[in-house]
Amino acid sequence: MIADFTYDPPPGDPVILFEDTRLIAVDKPSGLLSVPGKLEGRQDCLIARLEAIRPGVLLVHRLDCDTSGVILFAKDKKAQGYLGQEFEKRRARKGYVARVWGRLEGEGRVDLPLCADWPNRPRQMVSHEHGRPAQTDWHAEDFDGTSTRVRLHPLTGRSHQLRVHMAELGHPILGDPIYATGPARDFPRLMLHAEWLTLHHPEDGRTITFRAPCPF
Repeated sequence: MIADFTYDPPPGDPVILFEDTRLIAVDKPSGLLSVPGKLEGRQDCLIARLEAIRPGVLLVHRLDCDTSGVILFAKDKKAQGYLGQEFEKRRARKGYVARVWGRLEGEGRVDLPLCADWPNRPRQMVSHEHGRPAQTDWHAEDFDGTSTRVRLHPLTGRSHQLRVHMAELGHPILGDPIYATGPARDFPRLMLHAEWLTLHHPEDGRTITFRAPCPF
């Protein structure tokens, strides 16, 4: 979190997109932590709210506090391990929607290695010397005169990957309190949404896709 961040999560019970005996897919709202924060006053989070109605749920992956969309939880340790491997081995595929500053046209791939900017945590930065490989495919859609709607497909899962890569293109995601500046930063939320997630089900290995409608 940035130093002047005030945590004021939106109220409400978790919106469950899919549930069976092994896993739960939830639509996380923007502004709610996935897991408890380290600082005082940041214990309210998605997994705590979900635990209150589905005791025993287990974390599989996270979304940034300001990012909304599909997030997955397991119902048992075996499912948690299986689903975790889906992400670690890059078998899980993810699709995001964002609005970025300025006009972006066509499509492409950002291939820039990332690492933590330690003196300025939680900021991440491009580093060809110390960074870990990070790739993002992007496809521009419509331009509204100020910003462009873009579909993003991360091929890796680095912290803040989409946010840094778009900023490095010169088109920061709207409302980003860390990587956007000037008018691009002046929005009520981060305009980044995890729209869909596809992976293999831990029960029988079938391919399954979870979707959450984009709110912007």
